[in-house]
Amino acid sequence: MSETANELSVNWATLWEALADERPNDIAVVLGASEIKWGELDERSAQLASVFSQQGVGSGSKVAQLLFNDAAYLESIYALFKLRATPVNINYRYLQNEIAYILNNSESEMLVYHASLAERVVGLKDLVPTLKTLVCVNDVGSHFEPEDDHLIYESVLTRAVPAERIERSGEDLLFLYTGGTTGMPKGVMWRHVDLFGALAYSGYLALGLPIPTTVQQVGHTAAQLAADGKSPTNLCAAPLMHGVALFLAMSSFVLGGKVILLKSRKFDPKELIELSEKYSVTQLSIVGDAFSKPITRYLQSIEDQGSPLPVLDSVIRITSSGATFSGDQKSLLQKFMPHATIIDMLGASEGGPFGIAMTAPNEDPIATAVFIAPPNATTFNDETWEPLPRGSSVPGVLGVSGPMPQGYYRDEAKSSQTFRVINGVRYTIPGDYALIDTNGVMQLLGRGSVCINSGGEKIYPEEVEVVARSIAGIADCTVVGVPDDRFGNAVTAVVSRSPGSTITSEELLAGMRKTLAAYKCPRHILFVETVYRSPSGKADYNITRDEAIQILKI
Repeated sequence: MSETANELSVNWATLWEALADERPNDIAVVLGASEIKWGELDERSAQLASVFSQQGVGSGSKVAQLLFNDAAYLESIYALFKLRATPVNINYRYLQNEIAYILNNSESEMLVYHASLAERVVGLKDLVPTLKTLVCVNDVGSHFEPEDDHLIYESVLTRAVPAERIERSGEDLLFLYTGGTTGMPKGVMWRHVDLFGALAYSGYLALGLPIPTTVQQVGHTAAQLAADGKSPTNLCAAPLMHGVALFLAMSSFVLGGKVILLKSRKFDPKELIELSEKYSVTQLSIVGDAFSKPITRYLQSIEDQGSPLPVLDSVIRITSSGATFSGDQKSLLQKFMPHATIIDMLGASEGGPFGIAMTAPNEDPIATAVFIAPPNATTFNDETWEPLPRGSSVPGVLGVSGPMPQGYYRDEAKSSQTFRVINGVRYTIPGDYALIDTNGVMQLLGRGSVCINSGGEKIYPEEVEVVARSIAGIADCTVVGVPDDRFGNAVTAVVSRSPGSTITSEELLAGMRKTLAAYKCPRHILFVETVYRSPSGKADYNITRDEAIQILKI
């Protein structure tokens, strides 16, 4: 990545204000059936910034968001950026003890929450000493009566005078709490300047544009794209609480594009397709098979019924990050969106991209879990931490240099493991293992923390999962290790069948043995109705392992 990616050291609110000033009547966000213009978004966020400021929120304050996709999510994060405060995301699936953990860990002073999640916030002040203020956003149809000292979002916002704009810094922070695969969630600390640099690939470089080095250049590029009719319309399918959606929305904003968000609280492919057609979406941002499979099944059902297919010719890019994206799914999406180039990025909350797999229209997709390594990616020996040469047959720990977070908040030990300086260069090393050949082709093997040691052999779940999902009749699969008296750990596949499939364990195993070495094949195959995944489509190996142990009664 170009070194100029870090030259623009500016707070994101300053960038968004420039866009709002230039294009106040243009649509910034579509949320289900609602359209939000730039001028409206800026005005309401400035009013909210006044409310937050009156409650003591300022530079460096931490404010958490326990919210579904909503205008309030974007308004509150914009307001916090305006004040140089630090947003803290909370997964809306978390229960009270998990919410309290993040609030305590982040030292949050305020929580903005949806009324339908209110039962989880009752008594939180007793559990979180730093928590001073709670702000309730009323849901449509919610009848919750907040406690007397809670602020009512819409009421306090509409009465507030917009906050004046202030000088800000690219050193200001955003926290992205990520569950990872082991331990409690950790807060990834992104400086605004580093986040701008990291998002440059999915924005400017992917469009063949130079990376701006001034706020004026950001505005000029956005205006030029609009004049050329090339402003992106990006539909982000994942919820905003996950970095993959929030970051892609931020990237689209500075290109002068509009962002389409799903209002449904459970992924609905029908809503996605209807919005894509209505707004002539140019970019569809998903999270691998977890989103692709419902989309392709929905479109296939329309075709099977003989009904007219939606016109999706406007989609020219489909981006995915954060989960496995199978080759057959890429081909199916391009069947229905024939002009789409598919960009499968290997990324993490801690940075990236670590690898890129690009499939142009009419091209055969690259094999699943295979990427092209960018020049700033390498693999390391996990004992000596010396770089491995490309072409090495030894699996190495994957790392990438370039713009990256400062570390994990209040976790120096974990930060030192993930963000390492090797031979004078700082790398992000989240723990994935990979092989990179002499041509830069990378085979992703999986996260080392979930690597299964069975009888002394190392098995990487990702490799096994990819093979399982390639077998006809299998909808999804997560692979974990469960205790085994003989081998220490036994490879266990938790799988769900495709609709109408009657595939058996024996048939699945026979298919996998055609591709995998015998020691990598599952010793246990457990069929479930639905394989558990987070709202962003990521596997949760802890939950899946617990489920497998319970089913097997180990």
